[in-house]
Amino acid sequence: MTQDELDGWASDFIAFHERFAHLFSRREVRHQAVQYLRGLMAPAQRKNCWQIAEAVGDAIPDRSQRLLYRTQWDADGARDDLQEFIIEAFGDANGIGVVDESGFIKEGTHSVGVQRQYSGTAGKVENSQVGTFLTYASSHGHVFLDRRLYLPKTWCADSERRTRAHVPPEIAFQTKPDQAVAMLEHAWSKGVPMRWVAGDEVYGDSTALRDTVSAHNKLYVLTVPNNTLIWLVRPTLADAQREKDNRPRSQPPVTEGIELATTVRAAVAAWPETRWQRLTVADGAKGPRTYDWACQRVVESRDRLPGPDAWLLARRSLTDATDIAYYLSNASVETPLLTLAQVAATRYTVEQCLEEAKGETGLDEYEVRYWHSWYRHVTLSMMAHAWLASIRYKAMVQKGGLNPT
Repeated sequence: MTQDELDGWASDFIAFHERFAHLFSRREVRHQAVQYLRGLMAPAQRKNCWQIAEAVGDAIPDRSQRLLYRTQWDADGARDDLQEFIIEAFGDANGIGVVDESGFIKEGTHSVGVQRQYSGTAGKVENSQVGTFLTYASSHGHVFLDRRLYLPKTWCADSERRTRAHVPPEIAFQTKPDQAVAMLEHAWSKGVPMRWVAGDEVYGDSTALRDTVSAHNKLYVLTVPNNTLIWLVRPTLADAQREKDNRPRSQPPVTEGIELATTVRAAVAAWPETRWQRLTVADGAKGPRTYDWACQRVVESRDRLPGPDAWLLARRSLTDATDIAYYLSNASVETPLLTLAQVAATRYTVEQCLEEAKGETGLDEYEVRYWHSWYRHVTLSMMAHAWLASIRYKAMVQKGGLNPT
């Protein structure tokens, strides 16, 4: 949007920020939070404290820096208020939660959580921080719900670095799927309407995450590695002793009358060509997103034993038949292939959120070292992105491009 268009939504922006006013005990801090949000949405080259100050008319960045470092306000409280706004503005019973991580390339060794680690942003190992994100997609748009800074094991075990970076003592190591579970459960506890969960292999490979989604009566369509084990037919266990004493085995039990587990890649490779259907599942930045899709009922593996029934879903490129993505879903047997494919394709909305927030609301352009400062900047960026997404939807409704119901 142009600056004139943004100015036209000024009253809407004031009403949006008033939702968060109770978090800032002093008038000066509330004012600076408004200014910071405005700066994040300004057409500045970068969105660090210096350029935000320049964009909002401050001679020096002290006020913005104090907002991130020293003033008293609760970023998690702002996250909770943001989720309430998202429920009102974007909530949909068929909403989809999407989990993913993003890298933030950084120099030096003092910024909280920074180390040489794989960054999807760079596509290689770089000196970086990594954030795990939960986003939300519905018919009204796509927005951020939550965020976690990934703290590597080396950081968790280094008390001196933790102290310098103000990492709270209760923070322990969590894998990215662990962080995703925590964010999903928090969103559900706040009443975010969500029927589906989607994510890439990092999250689909976690049976704990899949089981958590099922335990909360939600559905998942999660990408899994091509070597993920499944059964095409539920095995009959010849040895029931495992069920009696629950003792772990070094080898899987003997099964009667069927083959042992296979991989999702081998299962899909055996599908006849007639199983595949060409489906357009969404409109992408480069036009309709069309692939070949197919599915089959299978049995998931848990500790090399048969687990729950599931769908094995596969997506094949139209131009490269060897380019295949694999998914597992706990959706019911009646679920159409098109529905599974549409949910799987919605995973790209998290990439849209990250691209938009990095390009428009300065998600990755902070210059902070402390734990709480990272959360404050990222939360404010998420707030700015959510407001922009809300007025984008309202503007489309006003222009007659969407039905508000």
